[in-house]
Amino acid sequence: MPKEKRSPEISKLKWGTVEVQQNKKYKDAKLFPGGSRKWDWNETGTSHVPGIQPADIEELLDHDVDVIVLSRGINRRLQVKQDTLDILNQKEIEYHVLQTEEAVKKYNELREDRRVGALIHSTC
Repeated sequence: MPKEKRSPEISKLKWGTVEVQQNKKYKDAKLFPGGSRKWDWNETGTSHVPGIQPADIEELLDHDVDVIVLSRGINRRLQVKQDTLDILNQKEIEYHVLQTEEAVKKYNELREDRRVGALIHSTC
């Protein structure tokens, strides 16, 4: 896959910060083929409970991803609404719901040769 079409690499993760290639830093990150941006929970009314909503993954789907990584936080406090998983199943999109460090590792592996999107939560 050409480098410009790849999802950006997560170069560093620490509590409260996701660092993405080109020195972009986010508290929570939304990553997709060709770019990244801040994942602002206020845009969709997301909170730890009930968790990641369908609206949170819409932008990832708009980038024609074939796999999505959803991070639940360092301490796995962020939930994922069943409606969100139902949409991914209906669209036959592979997904992985993982603790944050595990999610970052999986995402960085997948980005080498897949159209991957991710929502990475860097705290709780």
